[in-house]
Amino acid sequence: MEIDDITPVAQDYVKAIWNATEWGEPPITTKALAARFETSAPNVSETLRRLARQGLVAYAPYKPVVLTDAGRRLALVMVRRHRLLETFLVNTLGYTWDEVHDDAERLEHAVSPLLMARIDDLLGHPEADPHGDPIPRADLTVPHPADVGRLDEAAPGAYLVVRINDDHTEVLQRLTDLRVRPGSTVRIAANGAALTEDGEALGESALSSIHARPLHGSPEDVSD
Repeated sequence: MEIDDITPVAQDYVKAIWNATEWGEPPITTKALAARFETSAPNVSETLRRLARQGLVAYAPYKPVVLTDAGRRLALVMVRRHRLLETFLVNTLGYTWDEVHDDAERLEHAVSPLLMARIDDLLGHPEADPHGDPIPRADLTVPHPADVGRLDEAAPGAYLVVRINDDHTEVLQRLTDLRVRPGSTVRIAANGAALTEDGEALGESALSSIHARPLHGSPEDVSD
């Protein structure tokens, strides 16, 4: 089965199911899928049963849904499309990182493998999108960075920003104002306060959206 053999709705579902666990979170529930797609739980259950019949998910009522190997492969095709398109829209067409998501969602269902290969070549085979999310390679391996965790769970120390969740436009806009992007550094003080390179404070919503890795070997290497 290839990606264009399933409906756009199925494409969205397998991508959402894969995205939910990418950064170590638990598998997504029917309730969370209903919220994600702004539909009812019965509609989600029917869609999941259809995906199970196609061999794309393992699904049982009242349990989190899990992708099969076939479902994971198609999910990564969609993730690759989405993240390459976001990168193309930002790097080539001048979109800002808080503008790209919706248009990439629309375009990802219509592009051909040839077009995606040409975009990948044009961009120089980037490993991450504008938010720092890794772009699956053509062979669908994913270049995830090591030793990365959420900043709201980080110990005191200095951290390199690796990835910023793009679910909340207002957070991206706030971080733009604070000049925080992948590659920026953030310092967590002993009292839990988080400061940007310019000394600006970051709130909880920003910290929970940022994945980062420690600088200088370990967080404890940076004193208060």
